[in-house]
Amino acid sequence: MRDAEFETLRYEAVDGVAWVTLDRPEVHNAFDLRMQTELQHVWRTLRGDAEVRCIVLTGAGDASFCTGIDRGEAMDHLLEGPEPRKPYADADVWHLEDPGRRIGPKSNDLWKPVIAAVNGMACGGAFYLLGEVEFIIAAEHATFFDPHVTFGMTACLESMHMLQKMPFHEIMRLALLGAHERVSAQRAYEIGLVSEVVPSGALHAAADRSARAIASAPPTAIQGTVRSLWTALELSRAQALDMGRVIVRLGTDPDDLRAGHAAFSAGDRVEARVR
Repeated sequence: MRDAEFETLRYEAVDGVAWVTLDRPEVHNAFDLRMQTELQHVWRTLRGDAEVRCIVLTGAGDASFCTGIDRGEAMDHLLEGPEPRKPYADADVWHLEDPGRRIGPKSNDLWKPVIAAVNGMACGGAFYLLGEVEFIIAAEHATFFDPHVTFGMTACLESMHMLQKMPFHEIMRLALLGAHERVSAQRAYEIGLVSEVVPSGALHAAADRSARAIASAPPTAIQGTVRSLWTALELSRAQALDMGRVIVRLGTDPDDLRAGHAAFSAGDRVEARVR
């Protein structure tokens, strides 16, 4: 892929790490239909790109990571005329066009690790993205909130995604308080939503450090690990362990195992950073 292919994203791949930047800072990196299409293209293309072994997802500027769906595009047609219309009123009740199916990496069957580098506000539909990344690193000024209910909308699908990342009472509070309260980066760290908080100027370096470490490991083992833990989230313990025995066989390449054992036997050790 080339950066020039996109209107709403910036794309760069260096040394096995792809950087995907949401690039609509004039609307706080909200996603319109074009960005939804481009994100889906990125995730689906990266499945087959053997050169890329880890992805960092971030937003342009330092004000916002993403503020969800572009309301100007998504809502205006519902409010035209004397009477507002119910969203999706013209659709089959059993078929909902959910933008999360286009913009989320897991929803697009990408099992390469994705790190979110949250550089500012992350709210509403941004949770589609954050709910499907492996972990989140946040700048110290980042905030998390969900204004759906404040503006007359049910906080549903995005909150369900974040239930994978946050304790029930925390995502419930965030969803019910709407625009009245924001979760700071520090509080997000305390509840386990964020794995690391760094000064704003250090966010890129922190995400790059983790991404490069991941990209240095055998990709089959990395992707097997990602698939293992997401599988365990959705199955019972016994079911997950049964599936895990299959994943271990699929995700352990003999050549990688031999190289790893040789490095261990030779005393080759990684110098670990204590977090």
